[in-house]
Amino acid sequence: MASRLQQIQGDESVLLRVTHANLKSFCADIRFSLQMSVESVKEKLWKKCGTSVSSMCVELYDDTNTKLSDLNDNSRPLGFYSPLDGYRLHVIDLDPSSVTSGGWLEDTSLVEKYSISEEEYRKRDGTFRKFKEKMLAQNPTALDNKTSDNYMEDLCANIKVGDRCEVDPGAKRGVIKYVGQAESIAPGFWVGVQYDEPLGKHDGIVKGVRYFECPPLHGAMVRPEKVKVGDYPERDPFEDEEI
Repeated sequence: MASRLQQIQGDESVLLRVTHANLKSFCADIRFSLQMSVESVKEKLWKKCGTSVSSMCVELYDDTNTKLSDLNDNSRPLGFYSPLDGYRLHVIDLDPSSVTSGGWLEDTSLVEKYSISEEEYRKRDGTFRKFKEKMLAQNPTALDNKTSDNYMEDLCANIKVGDRCEVDPGAKRGVIKYVGQAESIAPGFWVGVQYDEPLGKHDGIVKGVRYFECPPLHGAMVRPEKVKVGDYPERDPFEDEEI
């Protein structure tokens, strides 16, 4: 017990693998302070996987995949449970109506797609087709300047897969997962980013094409002009809190 208390009192942290019962493709390595309360750990996990703190059950496994304990006392520091680097936190969502249940965050085939008939589309005002027809009527050459296949290629010269980055607008931080063309989106060069938090739109699949892999709602494809690479470590929303 004395060694455990000494460990908790020290300014130490552990790198833990995080998995989720409802999100089969979700797996992340996250660093936690041993001084964080279990409640703070759950709040950090909520930002990563979408399960609310009140509905979250967290299990601790060692590096042999043996379950050690349930983190069921929100007031205790994480260090009380003696986790080590390489151990795993497994999140279980107890809310049957949660956004993580039923595969909704991973299987896009479950989402009902909106469709409209050609006849109904022709009747609508304000569509891109009507805009294009109006532009061509005013200036037949107005839409001739198409985006080239090497659009913004020069801005990708210093952007490499694995680089840490910050993306505008919003100064969202993450890691570069893809650099290159993305024909399913638009001509030119694109940068695939895995955000540190669920601020994205997908898991690396865009319009049926997989450009990279990342947890659901952490992926984004952006133009290189919006990306700055450099020393942009993952923000810890709890680092300034008093323990």
